[in-house]
Amino acid sequence: MSNQAAHLKWRPVPGSTAVVVGAGKSGLAAARLLAADGVHARLLESNPDRIDAALAADLKNAGIEVMTGSHSREQFSGATLVIPSPGMPLLKLLEIMGEAAKGPDAPEIMAETEFAYRHLGSEGIAAVTGTSGKTTTVSLIAAMLREGGKKVFLGGNIGTPLSEYILGGEKADVVVLELSSFQLQACTHFHAHVAAILNITPNHLDYHKDMAEYTEAKFRIFRNQTPEDLAILSPALREEAERHHLRSRVMYFEACGRFRKMQLIGRHNEENAEVAWQMAREFGVDLEAAERAVESFKPIPHRLERVCEKHGVLYVNDSKATTVSSLETALKAMNRPVLLLCGGKWKGGDLKALIPLVREKVRCVAGFGASREIFESAWKGVVPMEWYPTLKPAVESLYHKAVSGDVILLSPATASFDLYKGMAFRGQDFKNIVGGLA
Repeated sequence: MSNQAAHLKWRPVPGSTAVVVGAGKSGLAAARLLAADGVHARLLESNPDRIDAALAADLKNAGIEVMTGSHSREQFSGATLVIPSPGMPLLKLLEIMGEAAKGPDAPEIMAETEFAYRHLGSEGIAAVTGTSGKTTTVSLIAAMLREGGKKVFLGGNIGTPLSEYILGGEKADVVVLELSSFQLQACTHFHAHVAAILNITPNHLDYHKDMAEYTEAKFRIFRNQTPEDLAILSPALREEAERHHLRSRVMYFEACGRFRKMQLIGRHNEENAEVAWQMAREFGVDLEAAERAVESFKPIPHRLERVCEKHGVLYVNDSKATTVSSLETALKAMNRPVLLLCGGKWKGGDLKALIPLVREKVRCVAGFGASREIFESAWKGVVPMEWYPTLKPAVESLYHKAVSGDVILLSPATASFDLYKGMAFRGQDFKNIVGGLA
């Protein structure tokens, strides 16, 4: 399986200049890979506190130029390539670059994933996107491949940039990538031999112009596939797939109860396991190896994670549920009366559409943090609801209401940035609070 796309506009040219916007994981890895290519890397970071003295010295030693503070179009002068942070909308980047982004001599803009992809050799590539379920699915794929005797790199949006794999030098048989719409939107030649879209529901509409742009970004995962490749999609995306005229083989997945020994909760995880199997088998993994991988696979933290059971009450941490559709998935997975914890920085979605499910599954709600008015306007009179400034009193309130056989579920349907640095901090706080309950 060759990954070298022909006629790539940009290739590493020693002595040329490339700009990397953002000193997050992917930005730092891209800058280091550029430096290794002999390219002059200029790293822009708007928050000076993000680059401490030790990191600044390390970057200087690597020959990487660092500029902190507000971005300006002058910072892009002379660049033949721009690699934006996944968190920077392309429209905002183009606005900052101004005239530098126009004309025949304008630099090529590409995601870190695309840049690193152009360094790959003969590795097989499995890539997954979707609004929810990505991390569990790619982790299952990697587990199945390893159980089948393959050397695997697992990265992308899950935490380790693809550039780090290139810099590491140790070759894998299969590269497994979780990809976000942010990453895919700036990919042009990226080619996955097996790719999947798990689902598409409203998300990141504070980043994308509208749902159409978000959907188009997701479908870029199939853009360079050939008839030899495999595209796997939710049946709900059949019409969208037909509109895109995919050139690859197309498969629509469904949960069929293939894997009976699972530690994961919910029908959606049966679907995730089925997608993982259909992808892993393309690289020579047999069903017995896949079954062993699924049986031993533990839930990923903050994704319908069983925390503990106290006095017959189950505590489940689903802090990763940052969208309304993720909350819907979590509620459908519960087979006990639910005492629900929700609230935080609102990202959009239709809570009223969940009213029938809330009536069926939820006994009461304890909200916390921001978005009180949004939840109360949607569910007022549907379910008993209280609201608290922080998570701890909300948990304690439900603790006193719960009876044996209930589940206290943290599934916020929002981002965490009103009270936390990220969803993992919110989930860990929940686990700490639960740990302190009698």
